[in-house]
Amino acid sequence: MRSLTNRIGATAAALIAGFVPVAAFAAAVEGAVQKQATNYEAIIMFSIFVAGTLGITYWAAKQTKSAKDFYAAGGGITGFQNGLAIAGDYMSAASFLGIAGLVYMNGYDGLIFSVGWLVGWPIILFLIAERLRNLGKYTFADVASYRFQQTPIRTLAACGSLATVTFYLIAQMVGAGKLIQLLFGMEYLWAVVIVGVLMIAYVTFGGMLATTWVQIIKAVLLLSGATFMAVMILAQYGFNPEKLFQHAVSVHAKSGAIMQPGALISDPVSAISLGMALMFGTAGLPHILMRFFTVADAKEARKSVFYATGFIGYFYILTFIIGFGAIVLILAPDASGAFPFLKAAPAAGTLASPANIIGGSNMAAIHTANAVGGNLFYGFISAVAFATILAVVAGLTLAGASAVSHDLYASVIAKGRVSERDEIRVSKIATVVIGIVSIFLGIAFENQNVAFMVGLAFVIAASANFPILLMSMFWGKMTTRGAVIGGWLGLISSVTMLVLGPTVWKAVLGNPAAIFPYDNPGLFSIVISFVGIWFFSITDNSQQAQSERKLFEAQYIRSQTGLGAEGASAH
Repeated sequence: MRSLTNRIGATAAALIAGFVPVAAFAAAVEGAVQKQATNYEAIIMFSIFVAGTLGITYWAAKQTKSAKDFYAAGGGITGFQNGLAIAGDYMSAASFLGIAGLVYMNGYDGLIFSVGWLVGWPIILFLIAERLRNLGKYTFADVASYRFQQTPIRTLAACGSLATVTFYLIAQMVGAGKLIQLLFGMEYLWAVVIVGVLMIAYVTFGGMLATTWVQIIKAVLLLSGATFMAVMILAQYGFNPEKLFQHAVSVHAKSGAIMQPGALISDPVSAISLGMALMFGTAGLPHILMRFFTVADAKEARKSVFYATGFIGYFYILTFIIGFGAIVLILAPDASGAFPFLKAAPAAGTLASPANIIGGSNMAAIHTANAVGGNLFYGFISAVAFATILAVVAGLTLAGASAVSHDLYASVIAKGRVSERDEIRVSKIATVVIGIVSIFLGIAFENQNVAFMVGLAFVIAASANFPILLMSMFWGKMTTRGAVIGGWLGLISSVTMLVLGPTVWKAVLGNPAAIFPYDNPGLFSIVISFVGIWFFSITDNSQQAQSERKLFEAQYIRSQTGLGAEGASAH
């Protein structure tokens, strides 16, 4: 088992690279984890959640009769419900544990990821949501290929989606396995298999309708649990945050430094690259974009983003409070003078080291739950954390299956000459295959640092998916050639620079020095993608390009008005 110091070092490297907290969580728990005593409260609560969601899946399976039902829940989800579901899709257990762990270790600077993510939502609200709903049908590739050649654009979009989903899934599966191994006393292998089997069941039988309600339930549970923790922490200080911060400063080893920025991101290039990855990556995640097709119209899509932004913003404020609560509850002695959540009590006259926590820094929120609510609430939070991963994994799997069935099979291979029944059948087969592959990958990568994979997923979404989506909706001179070349340039450059950067080339592969100097290539790969789309479009004077430019006006009118939103594309 690697030392706690090495695990925290790997986590810090991932965070500096601009990788999301789910990545940090996966990194923090990578390697062999000592199995803890079985937590029966957590298992009972988890079993109740699973039984309830399987019941929802059974109900949803009876309602799912068409492709629209399977991919978009029949378009019958309200804006409020979809906002909760988006929040549930976005608030992974790892972000809950990861951001709280970041604040626990570094203080104020842990908030940088929460703020970075929130900045991405106004982009979705004002630039994407309404137009996406008016132009698309089931996936964002419907929008990207609206006035372009279907085969090359959909192939690129599907590859970008599958790459994003795959790397995201691996980290989720490993994170789930390690979390349950640590908390429930369950073997890693069985934890991964359970997640995979439940994921396949939710998506295969219930489609988007079941996935939506699983995410809604999970969001409510997570928000409720986090709210209770934050209230209990603040109650100890008369609901005066200043007193909480003062106490935290007095017991943390870094003292006043925890209230200052700069602990994670120090140079401007890394800061800009991080911001671009968080903002544009969020707006390019296929499983998030799919959610806008589940509502009736563009108005409900806007409402979805409005509610989701509120829920997610509130959640990240809670994690900030929980992180500071973890400092005072874990690093300060309890009434008996003991330090129950540390591996060893600090030496007389010294402050407790935050790195001394049992299970690593990302278990800070779990230990805090135990401190404020006892073993029963500890079991509840543990079960919610695992259930959260189930919900996120279900959304990712559906996005991957849709890319295979709707974008590749129905549109590229069958060229639209396919029945809804066959398309749904292929989607269900793809779901099973993706589920089985993710189980094997989760087992294979059990002892590997998978943080860079989630970072790669966000960089791919920001470099390949987002530029094509944005430019296709707003720039009339864009052509198929520009989209394809620019998109592939963004995809390939992001992967190449990430592999050659310090996080992979040096930290993972063990080379003495990185070839590419920056951990996060977002600033460079995103610019390469946009420039590639622009240059290869304006230099394209083919007859096909002229025809595509003429179709922009019709696309623009539909994107603004929604006229013909349920009909066929401009082709």
